[in-house]
Amino acid sequence: KKPPPKPIKPPPPSPLYEWWGKEYVSRIEVSINEQKARFYSGDKMVGWTTVASGIHKFPTPTGNFAVTEKVQEKKSNLYGKIYNKNGKLVKRNAKMGVHSIPAGGRFKGAPMPYFLRLTNDGIGMHAGPIPKPGNRASHGCIRMPRNFAPILYRHVDIGTPVTIKGNGPAYASYMANQRKSAPKPKPAAVAKADPPATPATNAS
Repeated sequence: KKPPPKPIKPPPPSPLYEWWGKEYVSRIEVSINEQKARFYSGDKMVGWTTVASGIHKFPTPTGNFAVTEKVQEKKSNLYGKIYNKNGKLVKRNAKMGVHSIPAGGRFKGAPMPYFLRLTNDGIGMHAGPIPKPGNRASHGCIRMPRNFAPILYRHVDIGTPVTIKGNGPAYASYMANQRKSAPKPKPAAVAKADPPATPATNAS
């Protein structure tokens, strides 16, 4: 049996979450309809938190998943902000492959600290803003309160099963929509052929 995680300072009291666990979390249940996640050690619930899942335009997929990666300091390679060469913000909610970066500018990925990966295409659980508790707010990931996310990160291991249920697309439908909405590559320019040479006419 794996020993429990080393004790960590409990998060400050909040109406957005509760935590009383000491062992590793053995499974996670996320409810899109309630905008809540619950954490279990065996059959015993050891905590819960308010979450912010994907908005209807960028929904969080439902189904059975597992934590496949843990990254404490992660930045998105898909969503973020675009700055020009002078460092001025030119696009706040930018998406790579959709919004262009000006010459000399740069893309800065959105921070996703304490990231727990659930899918290969980037869906996971991480710390992030929850502007209106009980409402969706993300681009598909499951955001958790910033004070709570480090606690869950510490008590979750690779392979922990995660069930996401509620009003959202099944993962297969989600992936089909992702492929459909992906930006189409621009066709390569075709060089124009030189016109055929005009045969020379002999002078009379």
